[in-house]
Amino acid sequence: MKRVILCRPEGPRNVGTILRAAENFGPAELWIVSPARPSLLVHPDFEQMSHGAEVARDAIVVVDDLREALAGVHHSIGFTGRVRGRRKREDWRRLVPACLPIGSSADQRLALVFGNEVTGLTSAETDLCNELAHMRTSAEHTSLNLGMCVGIALADLFTGTKVHVREPGGSMLDGEGREFLKARLREVFAEGVVRPGTAQQDVEEMIERVFSRAALLNKDARAWHLILKTLGSDMSPRDLDLTLHEKGGRRREAMARRGRGGAADAEGPEGTSPDQEKE
Repeated sequence: MKRVILCRPEGPRNVGTILRAAENFGPAELWIVSPARPSLLVHPDFEQMSHGAEVARDAIVVVDDLREALAGVHHSIGFTGRVRGRRKREDWRRLVPACLPIGSSADQRLALVFGNEVTGLTSAETDLCNELAHMRTSAEHTSLNLGMCVGIALADLFTGTKVHVREPGGSMLDGEGREFLKARLREVFAEGVVRPGTAQQDVEEMIERVFSRAALLNKDARAWHLILKTLGSDMSPRDLDLTLHEKGGRRREAMARRGRGGAADAEGPEGTSPDQEKE
């Protein structure tokens, strides 16, 4: 499953266009982090551009922080036109083959993270993404509209067969599991091994940087937890007010949100697209 995350968007037309694209090239969830306009999702321009996706409007999730939007995500790609934190940005086209299995999986989530139309993603936001990507354009015109950029990314990941049955192999670690692992690593290595001060800060920053970006499997996390337990850690998810979700739980919740009210809506005439209906 794909999850499109928009950080601080300003334009209701862009968001409406992106919702339509998510329906065209889904299944995909749409999450919005701290929208610049409180009225963004009730603005007439949003309603016009999302025409035909009325049911999907109700499934949009709005949160205050990118960490919330990344909860339950197994891999995240941040799209940025600017270099952030000296991190390497990959050409999006090169990342697509590796992203396809996660994006088309029924029980894993691939997050596509986009920044504000003017300022893009902040360094703090890119630090939370596993990888960074850019959309290559012609040298004559390098600016790319947000809605168009999201549409290209979703179209590149579209398989036309809804979700695929995941092939045998390891499952990616989700957001809550990643936060718990980082906290436990900090407890053992930053607080229990090195002295307070610069060394401790360096270790904490290393843990945050490396374990926020690494492509971790659940079995990797289990191995780390065995090591940390052996080294004396008794920390549990409850100590951090984290709830590690049961397998498939988030998928069922998301599908339930998307399905509510859908059965009661009458379908349009056969062969008629939303654009052909009365605006």
